[in-house]
Amino acid sequence: MKPLFAIENIDTYINRFITNMVDYAPSLISAIVVLVIGILIIKLFRRIVKNLMTKRDLDPTLLKFVLDVFTWVFRVLLFVTVIEQLGVKTTSFMAALGAAGIAIGLALQGSLSNFAGGLLIILFKPFRVGDYIEAQGQAGTVNSIQIFSTRVITSNNQVIYMPNGALSNGTIKNFSQEPLRRAEIILSVGYESDLKMVKEAIFGVIERDTKILKEPSPGIEIKALAENSIELSVTLWAERANHGKMVSDFYENIKEAFENAGITIPYPQRDVHLKQEKEK
Repeated sequence: MKPLFAIENIDTYINRFITNMVDYAPSLISAIVVLVIGILIIKLFRRIVKNLMTKRDLDPTLLKFVLDVFTWVFRVLLFVTVIEQLGVKTTSFMAALGAAGIAIGLALQGSLSNFAGGLLIILFKPFRVGDYIEAQGQAGTVNSIQIFSTRVITSNNQVIYMPNGALSNGTIKNFSQEPLRRAEIILSVGYESDLKMVKEAIFGVIERDTKILKEPSPGIEIKALAENSIELSVTLWAERANHGKMVSDFYENIKEAFENAGITIPYPQRDVHLKQEKEK
């Protein structure tokens, strides 16, 4: 019985394989060369553009976004060039790629919305890298604005990725855009307190704290006559970097000032009256 795979057949397959590899080798080598050169050119392009934009002192947010967009465009062009070197007809491939692009675009409408949102953020600049923002129920410092999302680091060092589409269409509270910040502090004093003495104690604390700005001038107003106390609204201004420390120090200093002046800080209390029924 004749073997299933004769020695002659194996030799034929090997020779055919070697012949095809020899014929295909120039295309494969040229494709590898184009791929390596293309990767090097993309890296060189990123370095040159980054240096030029840095020297012109452009916004780092814009720099990162532009580099990401151009990098992906060049990668797609490099991919098409490499497969063309391999002998794949790019006309039919581009047609198939276009049809696939439409299908992918319909499936990834959210991603396209995020990409458009990223463009809006770059153009209108509601925030920049390094700003402390509050949006989508989260708060933190903007670390980077990427093509589809914004990377935010919270105060407890957690990383949050916020979709650019939601950010561009939602409400954003930017704490870093203005150089000065105002704080409204509510203080409660008892009804028996001398309001003139209370205001003198508050202004004394304000005068001694160098972090509290004198312009815009601080203000003290009666906010409400509450059930158990008189509520005062104290408005203070500070530089953005000193805002948190100013508020903390003010609470500490005002407690000490009130205690020294004999001003009471009331707490909720109730008077209970017991009525004793007469014996019959």
